[in-house]
Amino acid sequence: MITSTEPDSSWVAARADRDTHFEIEQFYYEEADLLDAGRYTDWLDLLADDLDYWMPTRTNRLRRQQALSVAARGEAAFYDETKESLAWRIRRFDTGMAWAEDPPSRTRHLVTNVVVRHLDPEENTDFTADDLLVRSAFLVYRNRLEREENVFAGGRTDVLRRTPDGLRVARRTILLDQNILQAKNISTFF
Repeated sequence: MITSTEPDSSWVAARADRDTHFEIEQFYYEEADLLDAGRYTDWLDLLADDLDYWMPTRTNRLRRQQALSVAARGEAAFYDETKESLAWRIRRFDTGMAWAEDPPSRTRHLVTNVVVRHLDPEENTDFTADDLLVRSAFLVYRNRLEREENVFAGGRTDVLRRTPDGLRVARRTILLDQNILQAKNISTFF
């Protein structure tokens, strides 16, 4: 399992071909569209049942201490979720008890700098030759009520799995560029 923001380079094989790269970009655009439209249940369908969805916190460190700037597994994280826990959060939105999203936020997810590589299953038996390691950059704009605006920028490292039903996100590590969030809450999905 990928547990850090920088996967072991021995897991990575060649870059994906142009058609695969285009397919992955279209997958991400569809995902962004679902999130921006508030279609969270449909978004859940793009996630693998064994999903690992992790957003560690980060701190400012001196250059020589950069390896310590991102929290490790088991340390503080904004998100450390499974598909089941994300589904619970989404069901809660409809109960009227999720005050942080009532009225709901308006978001715009922009995904760019997509790099797609094949994973080497001989180096990591959790994956198959069809699994893809995808790195991307994102910018998420969120507006809520009259004056609440938030901008989240960062990068994602995903493992995408091919299934009979299409691509599924099996692992997602999200790393925000900011270490202190100005948002009153973080109920946005990335």
